[in-house]
Amino acid sequence: MAVTVLRWIAAGLAALLAIGATVNFALYIAFEAAPALERAKRLAAWIRLLALGWFNLEVWGRVVYTIIHW
Repeated sequence: MAVTVLRWIAAGLAALLAIGATVNFALYIAFEAAPALERAKRLAAWIRLLALGWFNLEVWGRVVYTIIHW
């Protein structure tokens, strides 16, 4: 149950970051605003960090679960 909650929180954060990155990239395209492109790149980096952290948590969580229930 707790893992499901963490998955939903991670998915919600990733969705919000993706929306922010998309909006900033659209602003860059529409107005050629360089700061918007930098924000979009930064948000994309946070999305990658979140995705890698989630993957790491899933893998090591399964390892710990397997060791405990051996």
